[in-house]
Amino acid sequence: MASKENIDIKELENIPGTGKDGRVSKSDMIDYLNNRSDTQINTETTDHVTKNTSQKITEVKKEEPKSKASTHIPNTGGTEIIEMDRMRKLISTHMTMSKSTSAHITSFVEADMTNIVNWRNSIKEDFKLREGQNITFTPIIIEAMAKAVKDFPMINVSVDGTNIHIHKNVNIGMAAALPDGNLIVPVIKECQNKNLVGITKSVNSLAKRAREAKLHPDDIQGGTITMTNVGTFGNLMGTPIINQPQVAIMACGVIKKKPVVLETEFGDVIAIRHMMFLSLSYDHRVVDGALGGKFVRKVADYLEQFDTSKII
Repeated sequence: MASKENIDIKELENIPGTGKDGRVSKSDMIDYLNNRSDTQINTETTDHVTKNTSQKITEVKKEEPKSKASTHIPNTGGTEIIEMDRMRKLISTHMTMSKSTSAHITSFVEADMTNIVNWRNSIKEDFKLREGQNITFTPIIIEAMAKAVKDFPMINVSVDGTNIHIHKNVNIGMAAALPDGNLIVPVIKECQNKNLVGITKSVNSLAKRAREAKLHPDDIQGGTITMTNVGTFGNLMGTPIINQPQVAIMACGVIKKKPVVLETEFGDVIAIRHMMFLSLSYDHRVVDGALGGKFVRKVADYLEQFDTSKII
């Protein structure tokens, strides 16, 4: 095969082999020849274009990202090819842009949710009868986030070049999975001015309209910080990607019973508690580890110090 394709011994030695002791197999040769042909075609095209006008050179450069995005995928014997829908293409572009824009870092804490779990169990039926809707853990977490933002306002910012925009309103995006598997982030506006009932109604309304594909454009705009509930899928924790142009996103894991050491006036005891991991991904360009770590710890503190005598 090498002789037929005019591959000399020097080029042959540089072909990566997947066989035993690094030997080059037939499939290695086929993969190499396919890539080699593409390279030759690209080289010939570039040489041809170089001889033409600068305008044509510019056009070729604009097409370069498509060439880089093309990936050689081996034939595994049974493959179905489907094209991304419009929503998935937008998500793909947005997530890739976010990773290339922000210096991502993630901090983790574990919160004791036992008091909140017991409180919610005690009031959820009465709340549903009175308000006609459920109260979930999401609005309780969003309320805690809004309180923590008040303590650490520099987490509620956006970056424009070397300028930092500090947002006065706490508009918390709520990442939600759609029935088709895509993702959308409706925004609860001005959370700092809403009580728990107000946040609950906003969360339920946006979630319902998201499932029914009835969100308005304004419903998904203006977010300043985001939360995503990976616990919905039984996950312990996650390292979410920042929703640009925000600088932080918090993931909430599953609330899970586990043995925990508690410090009491009579000494340490082991008790069964409802525990949840919180993870905060933040933009290290403007949010240092101290600020990011303190913020997510403060959210956990507000959850653990939840007033169980609260009547809603």
